[in-house]
Amino acid sequence: MNWNFVNYNCEERVGFITLNRPEKRNALNALFVSELKEAFKYAEKDADCKVIVLKATGDAFCAGADLEYLKDLQSKNYDENLADSTHLMELYQKIYTLPKVVIAQVQGHAIAGGCGLVSVCDLAIATTESKFGYSEVKIGFIPAIVSVFLLKQIGITKSKELLLTGKIVSAEEAKYFGLINKVCTKENLESCVMDIAKSLVITTSAESLALTKELINGLSDKSISEGFNWAAEMNAKARETNDCKKGIIAFLNKEKMKW
Repeated sequence: MNWNFVNYNCEERVGFITLNRPEKRNALNALFVSELKEAFKYAEKDADCKVIVLKATGDAFCAGADLEYLKDLQSKNYDENLADSTHLMELYQKIYTLPKVVIAQVQGHAIAGGCGLVSVCDLAIATTESKFGYSEVKIGFIPAIVSVFLLKQIGITKSKELLLTGKIVSAEEAKYFGLINKVCTKENLESCVMDIAKSLVITTSAESLALTKELINGLSDKSISEGFNWAAEMNAKARETNDCKKGIIAFLNKEKMKW
């Protein structure tokens, strides 16, 4: 875990992946994306980690792409840019499909690629000072990769308003749009996130969390009839897990389950 821009630690079954490039407002470049991919792979395999919190050091959560990184993209050909774009896509996809719940702890601004990071997390808590936006159209770019997830998350109408205007919105507006789940004060951010993380650790089954994420992701691109069939298959799959068997026995015996 000898990374330049990312830190990882695990406490009380909560794994913390921390963006640690505060002098650049945690702006992303190719190396940063690589390290984040490695960190999420590490957290996924960490047996002591049940829930993941993605957070950042400094005043900003993530300012998007690094300026030098953007300059470098101008000299790349199509194949090189496709490889680089795929690199970022793989990070977003990893977070979105990870079998562990990922909570974004957002202090300060999350702009462009930084807002994309928040969008692919399962839950997001932000401070009243936080700002959000997909500003790509303002520099002649497009918010391509995040749109795959965002359309599913908040719908076409709200996605168009955010993606076409490139406007920056407050935390309360972000909550209205469905980008985040909760807004709290800067002083209470960590405790708000930890309350949710610890509740998931203590009261829920890890196998159930993983299967529920798989269920939700699978349903999002299916028709109603396909969705019913998928849900039935997932229901049967869940019944075969050890957690389900233990949980039902505990419920029938009126025992409190310790997850």
